[in-house]
Amino acid sequence: MIRTRWTDLPDDARRAVEHVIGPVRSATTPVAGVMSAFVARLSTGGKAFFAKGTPADAPDAWTYRHEFRVVAHAPMAPLPEWEAEGAGWLFYGYSVLPGRHADFACGSPDLLPVAEALALLSATRWPTEIGKRPLRDRLAPFTPAGQGPVLDGSALAHTDLGERNILVCGPTVGLVDWALSCPGPEWADTALWIPRLIAAGHGFRDADALARVVPAYAEAAPAALAVFARTVRAFWEHRAEADPMPHRAALLSAAREWERSAAG
Repeated sequence: MIRTRWTDLPDDARRAVEHVIGPVRSATTPVAGVMSAFVARLSTGGKAFFAKGTPADAPDAWTYRHEFRVVAHAPMAPLPEWEAEGAGWLFYGYSVLPGRHADFACGSPDLLPVAEALALLSATRWPTEIGKRPLRDRLAPFTPAGQGPVLDGSALAHTDLGERNILVCGPTVGLVDWALSCPGPEWADTALWIPRLIAAGHGFRDADALARVVPAYAEAAPAALAVFARTVRAFWEHRAEADPMPHRAALLSAAREWERSAAG
């Protein structure tokens, strides 16, 4: 992703944002994370916002609009604050959540707060007024034949809760980057935590025990979880082959371990 800084935006694009929030006194661009054409913490002096932006004609521009609508219904998410458009750019502003990125390593104090956050998220219904292809359809190319129904669900699934998308501030957890959210099983996000825990150094049994703090996961049918593990492994194989990256290789290795353990 080619990142555009605040000072490099077209003048009319910056004016469109400042027309909504007032003069921007500082703009801080994160050095990593958040795959957006423009992302910055904008301060007007009186208030700070986390802003994302994209050219309006970009193929993924719809994901920015989608995320802005979803966070209004999502728990532990930043508040949607404002929208702006100018010079062919779209901008979306959010409240700034406090905290640092979560740590999934063994012994981390973040593990229980994250599990409790996943329990709260699992109980949240998908807002029916927002149309979105469900997780079952997204993963259909990777799901074993005839097993698609196990991925049916009407919960609000984030589907991308890695360490960088979880902010921890003491016992409080914030969840960011909802662009990939969709309807899915209530246990989906917790199950997707399993390979991330394994990649962080946990064995399957320890990862599974942590996940069972979430009632939706603890009550899920083992056969459904096994199908999902196989599906996720196939998905990460595809991603790792199509666009090799170190973190994808690590997640693929973890997904393979998850699949073997879930099947056994």
